[in-house]
Amino acid sequence: MTRILVLDQPAHDIPAEEYADALRERRPDATVVHPKTTAETIEAARDADVITGTYLQHDVLDAAAELRLFAGAAAGYDHLPMETLRERGIVVTNASGVHGPNIAEHVVGWLLTITRRLDEGIRRQERREWRSFQAYGELKGSTVTVVGLGAIGQAVVERLEPFGVETIGVRYTPEKGGPTDRVLGFDDLESALVETDFLVLACPLTDETRHLVDQQAFFALPNHAVLVNVARGGVVDTDALVSSVQRGYLRAAALDVTDPEPLPEDHPLWTFENVFITPHVAGYTPQYFTRLADILAENVERLESGDGETTLRNQVLPETPRTSPDES
Repeated sequence: MTRILVLDQPAHDIPAEEYADALRERRPDATVVHPKTTAETIEAARDADVITGTYLQHDVLDAAAELRLFAGAAAGYDHLPMETLRERGIVVTNASGVHGPNIAEHVVGWLLTITRRLDEGIRRQERREWRSFQAYGELKGSTVTVVGLGAIGQAVVERLEPFGVETIGVRYTPEKGGPTDRVLGFDDLESALVETDFLVLACPLTDETRHLVDQQAFFALPNHAVLVNVARGGVVDTDALVSSVQRGYLRAAALDVTDPEPLPEDHPLWTFENVFITPHVAGYTPQYFTRLADILAENVERLESGDGETTLRNQVLPETPRTSPDES
């Protein structure tokens, strides 16, 4: 019988009890424990086959002598002790796909808000001012470049299809293709930027993507372009972003993630009327833990029926030909 330890780590203010309950419903044959104290968690880790949560503390990992799988509750995994997990031969999965629908809706909401200048309408409503204004235009006919064609990037592209936009996808492995009209590699990013109206970042933070959008990238973008970042704050060079907004090199920027994060209250990004900021909440959905439980329940079944060589859904460690850095 598989023993699953659910760490007491809420996601977007949703209590982890919901996750544990969802797992019990899907795997009634498994033992699902959800301790609340550190001591109880360390004790439960000693014979856990599976541990799941957003973070994995070193003392919990050290105690987990029987651990076979750490099921990450976030799409990103750069914060996990990956080298230790690799050395111990522990499989790691992430929450790819859980965030797709809601983050994609967040992106589309921003694109419509900025294009139709709904923010200006809200300001005039607050002033009780009935005075017309002009929108910037329409999404129809624009070019949207999506960097990262994992679950989130694909969900963005899928939701943009009815708007009649041209889409360019940028990914590590362009030979895989994708749902966009064109797919390019990172080496060709600049050629995509020069014709981009909306740049959507949906890639993980890696050595290659850190400061991917730097001052040179902002120079390549047209002055009317809009940046949307739902990836990680470090994918954008913040100083270059501030400079570009100040100099009018961007129409607008919409950020759910920043670098640094949390964004200090005296940071200049707060002061721009054309910079839209949400505090890393695009990932929220009431379906978060139910979708995550679906993934883990499937992977537990694969673990139990596999021969040790079975690839799990959303497996990021050990790396496989089916998983690559932009699949998040």
